[in-house]
Amino acid sequence: MTPGLYLTHKPVGATSFATVRAFQEEAQATRPNRRTALVHGGTLDPFAEGLLLMLVGPATHLFELLHAAPKTYVARVEWGTEMDTGDLHGRPVYQGDASALTPALLDAALKPFLGWTEQVPPATSAKKIGGEPAYRKAHRGEAVDLPPSRVYLHTARWHSHDLPRASVLELTCRGGYYVRSLARDLGRALGCGAHLSALNRTAIGPWKDPGPGHRVELHGHDVLPWARGRDLTDQDVGALRREQSIPLSPLKPPDWRPPPGFPEPQAPVRGFHQGRLTFLLTERDGALWSETELRGGV
Repeated sequence: MTPGLYLTHKPVGATSFATVRAFQEEAQATRPNRRTALVHGGTLDPFAEGLLLMLVGPATHLFELLHAAPKTYVARVEWGTEMDTGDLHGRPVYQGDASALTPALLDAALKPFLGWTEQVPPATSAKKIGGEPAYRKAHRGEAVDLPPSRVYLHTARWHSHDLPRASVLELTCRGGYYVRSLARDLGRALGCGAHLSALNRTAIGPWKDPGPGHRVELHGHDVLPWARGRDLTDQDVGALRREQSIPLSPLKPPDWRPPPGFPEPQAPVRGFHQGRLTFLLTERDGALWSETELRGGV
């Protein structure tokens, strides 16, 4: 298993950590005497499926940089019941009448949630409280009071309706957005209650879900394609390792751009040596400086 970024499909019922564990077992089998750093690039709840990013080796240093990339989901919203978890496996906490819902009413209900808003994460989210994930406290029956987070919803449109029972929604958002919270808040705004019965992450940035049983391996220029790039000579690498700056040019534009109007992901400059992503670079005083060296390259 070579260092890089892997696109994998997480099935319904599995935890995100189960995918990490499977990668760990594979890495152990191929390199039994060496420990391989592994992390996933953003949790999917057990009831959800779809694209899960796996970061292997030096690519684990890219974890925080994936947060600002656009993420696309398809969700099934069940009307009439709010669950304490926000999904079908929770406990009902409110039931209402959804008989008055219409497509036009649901279109209008989405509009206030577009753009930057404040959102309270679900009590069973992975948000940390005193260093512990909130879901662990919730599962022990402890009270969970999470403060709102600033989140961004770029687009949202209804795919189909089976009213008054359910509707299917497609949305694109920034990292940190909770689709379960959106369903909860839509149900409250409409007065009928709502929760998710299915969630599928179909894309992150330019990367699509490879589907069950498949995975795609990414290296070099395919990694962090929304960031600018700079090819590095042997002399550049030597200077960066000596904590010296290198010239800003020749700087290359990003290989991929987010959708128009989406907040520009703030990312360092990618430094490529022999086709591998080897440095994350910071622009300062008209020059480039090393922020992180990805030893061995990605």
